[in-house]
Amino acid sequence: MEKAIQRRTNAAQEKRNLIVSAAREVFAEVGLEGASLRAVAAQAGYTPAALYFHFDSKEALYAEVLMQSLEELSDCVLTAAKSAATHEERLFAVAMAFFAFYLNNPRDLDLGFYLFRGGMKPAGLGKDRDTVLNRALENALRPIAVEAVALGATLQDANMLMVDCFAHATGLLLLLHTGRIRMFDASAVEQMEAYLRDKIASLVGE
Repeated sequence: MEKAIQRRTNAAQEKRNLIVSAAREVFAEVGLEGASLRAVAAQAGYTPAALYFHFDSKEALYAEVLMQSLEELSDCVLTAAKSAATHEERLFAVAMAFFAFYLNNPRDLDLGFYLFRGGMKPAGLGKDRDTVLNRALENALRPIAVEAVALGATLQDANMLMVDCFAHATGLLLLLHTGRIRMFDASAVEQMEAYLRDKIASLVGE
């Protein structure tokens, strides 16, 4: 009996994973506004009714896709933290890991900017989902603040550095992925590295 239950559980999880994978492709192609559960179902090879068993709306499905992306981001940042020996090196490593994740995965960056699909007036996925997703993003960025505090920053200043790193990284990435950075004959990677070195030097009093 237990084996039969486990097989059904595994089958249901596999179906859910296939649906989420299909949804990632559809959302990458047409965005939240252009997507529909019917289109995701067709991509996954299921009927729309099969999707409703797992997700009650395309917003719920989008939130799941984005949460998986943010969990992957967090794993990358935490792995980078383990690879460095000093607090200065860890601060540089975790911030660059955040930057590199979206550098190498532009679709995930686009996915994260769902709020502005309809222009600069954000729509969101619903208050509760937005709150959970924002918390996941903050958790991915938190190691930046942790290392800043270890270098002597106040908690407030460390939190502001975390925000600044996020803003600086996403700004450079948007310039890079839209091709606009060529206007300035600049390297997004070099600009990010220089920014972080300057911030770290300020923290350690160099």
